[in-house]
Amino acid sequence: MHGRAPAAKPVNFASSTARLLRLLSPDSWRVAAVLVFGIVSVALAVTAPKVLGDATNVIFDGVIGATLAPGVPKADQVQALRSSGEDQLADMLAAMDAVPGQGIDFDALAALLAGVLAIYLASFFFGWAQARVTARVVQNAMYRLRRDVDAKLFRLPMSHFQRQSRGDVLSRVTNDIDNLAQTLSQSITQVITSVLTIIGVLGMMLWISPLLALIALITVPLSALVTILIARRSQVQFKAQWKTTGEVNGYIEEMFTGQDVVKAFGQQERVVEGFQPANESLYSSSFRAQFVSGIIMPTMTFISNLNYVAVAVVGGIQVAGGALSIGGVQAFVQYSRQFSQPLGQLGGLINMLQSGIASAERVFALLDAPEMGPDPKDPVRPGLVRGDVAFRHVSFSYSPDAPLIQDLSFEAKPGQTVAIVGPTGAGKTTLVNLLMRFYDIDAGEITIDGVNTMDMTRDDVRRCIGMVLQDAWLFEGTIRENLAYGAPDATEEQIVAAAQATHVDHFVRSLPEGYDTVLGADGGSLSQGQRQLMTIARAWLANPAILILDEATSSVDTRTEVAIRLALGALREARTSFVIAHRLSTIRDADVILAVREGRIVEQGTHEALLEAGGFYSELYRSQFSEPATAAELPE
Repeated sequence: MHGRAPAAKPVNFASSTARLLRLLSPDSWRVAAVLVFGIVSVALAVTAPKVLGDATNVIFDGVIGATLAPGVPKADQVQALRSSGEDQLADMLAAMDAVPGQGIDFDALAALLAGVLAIYLASFFFGWAQARVTARVVQNAMYRLRRDVDAKLFRLPMSHFQRQSRGDVLSRVTNDIDNLAQTLSQSITQVITSVLTIIGVLGMMLWISPLLALIALITVPLSALVTILIARRSQVQFKAQWKTTGEVNGYIEEMFTGQDVVKAFGQQERVVEGFQPANESLYSSSFRAQFVSGIIMPTMTFISNLNYVAVAVVGGIQVAGGALSIGGVQAFVQYSRQFSQPLGQLGGLINMLQSGIASAERVFALLDAPEMGPDPKDPVRPGLVRGDVAFRHVSFSYSPDAPLIQDLSFEAKPGQTVAIVGPTGAGKTTLVNLLMRFYDIDAGEITIDGVNTMDMTRDDVRRCIGMVLQDAWLFEGTIRENLAYGAPDATEEQIVAAAQATHVDHFVRSLPEGYDTVLGADGGSLSQGQRQLMTIARAWLANPAILILDEATSSVDTRTEVAIRLALGALREARTSFVIAHRLSTIRDADVILAVREGRIVEQGTHEALLEAGGFYSELYRSQFSEPATAAELPE
């Protein structure tokens, strides 16, 4: 599945861009400052070539003036050229400000060059200010986006994470947001600068020579057509690229997490072979995306060069005819480059923008994913929870066409230990997931101390409950921080007491740093049994009114299991406990045993009573202490 090529479709560029711009609205005054700084910087940069053109004219006028006969008016010398048939030279001289017999005016030249230097310095300063404010705007927007995504993850139902691979979710939260931040950082300033430069340069070109400006404008629709045609194709490829990136990340994350199992079964080569199709798919989509979008820049450069040739030829003719000064042509050639450069930049930005918008759409899809139902506006907040839990006519299914739990009812009195047993897939873990409101029921009600859990907030429901799962989860931090996760205000004495009661203290003290030992991801070097002991200590320290133990001793040795059972017996005192167990020998002392099959409670009672009844529970129990079943004896 990871190697299958994704079904790509074009992103909704306009709506995604509009939504992306709305992320910047809280910093609207900074955005306005970016625009103002950009206008000033571009205006100064556009003015500089005209001043340089004037400086060129001063040099050229001085050179020509030094060759003219001193003391003879320029008009007389122009007329003399016309009389000798040199009309073209006469027109060019007439258009110049040359003074006969006078060379280059170095004072005027120095003033113009100093002015150009000041203009460029001021343009640099405002450009720097624009870049700095832009960085603040973008990072503020990304901060808010990451905050919203983080909050969104906790509002998503568990079913979302079952449908979506963890690698793809991580890719959206990290890779896509980072790509979006890079796109905004580079594109906002460039887009503003490029558009303003095009407007400013176009105005200056029209001022210098409308004819040359018309020639330059011919390239605009051609450039726009090329950009649009290429961009349409690159949209599809960038969508595919980022989707495939998520699939590759999901595959790598999955295989890395299960590397012990992979190595134990000698499946390294198979994993590498499974990675190849995903890697090739990412290579293919990335290559197409980069290649198609990469065509834009060289195409724009080619069009720009054609424009440059046309401007140089026509401009030279106008200078020869006296219609334009040589400084004007020089300035226009610079403007021509300045005009084509932002056009090329805008074309090149399409590459980045397509990639960024594709990433933005993936992040927006996560933000728009259906959330859990809202908590009640006026929730019932329980006081001191006694732990009276009741399921009344509860029905639930993960999908409408596959009902799992139907019309289930039972009650657990305060302080009782309720064991839930049954074959795999019978719905045991689903029952506690419903109690924790990881999923909402389809019908019926679940009450805690007579209060419907649907009338409580999810946080209030879960504060009443402590949970020890079969898969021990620890985070990167000290042992002390992991133990106190459910009780952040616990004292050192309380932490140590919980660790002693659950047989954690003895192995913690054998570590060099003791309770200050920093664990790596998933518990670092601790064994599976030690990690599970720590989760039991964590639940002990949280001191909940209701306790859920889902195969809590499945990863410890027999001797430790006995000790843990004694510790859990003390932990369960005065608490309502739900114990899910496959090893039925561990729940003999339960007050009530619920035998579940196909989402229904088929039997309930004490261990002795159910054995005497000789029903479903009795069959389960005796099967664990009898000879292994043959294939013929297994249920169909």
